[in-house]
Amino acid sequence: MKIVENTNIANLSPLASAIYDKLAHNQQMLFLTWECKDDELTNQVAHFLNHFDAAIAHLKGKVEFMLPLTAFHLMAHRATSKWPADEELCRSLAKIAANHTVYWRAGRFDFNVSAKPIIYGIMNITPDSFYDGGRYNTPEAMREHIRQMVAAGADVIEVNGQTTKPGGFKEVSPEEELARIVPGIKMLQEDFPNVAIAVDTYKLPVMERVLEMGVDIINDVRAFDDQRKLLLLKNSRAGLVTMHSSRDREYGNLTVEMKHFFEHNLAKISEAGINLDRVIIDEGIGYSKVADGEQDYAMMRNIDEFRYLNRPIMVAISRKGFGKKLFDLPKDERLPVTLIAETYMYLHGGRVLRVHDIEETRQLVKMIDTITAGYWQRG
Repeated sequence: MKIVENTNIANLSPLASAIYDKLAHNQQMLFLTWECKDDELTNQVAHFLNHFDAAIAHLKGKVEFMLPLTAFHLMAHRATSKWPADEELCRSLAKIAANHTVYWRAGRFDFNVSAKPIIYGIMNITPDSFYDGGRYNTPEAMREHIRQMVAAGADVIEVNGQTTKPGGFKEVSPEEELARIVPGIKMLQEDFPNVAIAVDTYKLPVMERVLEMGVDIINDVRAFDDQRKLLLLKNSRAGLVTMHSSRDREYGNLTVEMKHFFEHNLAKISEAGINLDRVIIDEGIGYSKVADGEQDYAMMRNIDEFRYLNRPIMVAISRKGFGKKLFDLPKDERLPVTLIAETYMYLHGGRVLRVHDIEETRQLVKMIDTITAGYWQRG
């Protein structure tokens, strides 16, 4: 037996073809054909697939079916357990899984983002960040915060020395920014070598220095807008977080123009000689022209529109101002609404969760993953 993907379904009407594309790209539905050797096996396969609530067409010698990618991996595991001697089936399942695996290669780390989401912790070493400015400005406070985030399960810790909060911010010199962040980078390198180190900066001199130190990730809110940045990154192994920003403009069609932005931005990065396996994208929620306005909510909703780019998508909404806008919540009381919004975005394709609250985010991921894998089969 073997399973093949139906990547092109013939004789579809234009509307049906558009629906197929939406299901395949946005919702990551797989359209598959399980080829069997005889009618008895076909019946067994159809019965097996019914346990996954799949849409099934039972045909002679084969079963055509539709399954979400989240269910495919569990189905593949159970299929190889049920028919372990069928090498052709096992090979075909492995091939399909490989076709839908997305990696993020970031410095010392190769993250299989399809298999495991990334919990990306924020450590602001600034006096004026919108949420936790001023909390971690001493070595003791910094070290304890790092320890807590690592213990809670952070895969990445991002060290930030320059706020870019909405409503205006004071730009500091590269020297001041480095003075803030270098001690935190050294602490991570000395005490927690198994955690990826990120730096959030848009300044070329800061990028140069921290790359010399061996950081794994550069997060640029200006989307690597300077060719010198790209040349610098080309000659490193660091991962890139490239962010869309619309603080200087309104849109006629938000989703279409964001697609154009990312297509152009990723092409520019690729043309500079940087493998796109090193790049993830950030929609830039909180960076709209009207902070905490309708654009931000539209970007929370439309996150799955960018899955076709085949790059991991960052969810970066932790404790942002929508909690104030919608519910008049002070920043210390915005965790519940943050988790609700993050859950929606995680379910719709956000696989890198950039957060202040590591433990609660881990619980979110485990709970949602447990539910989405909840296909019960006796025995």
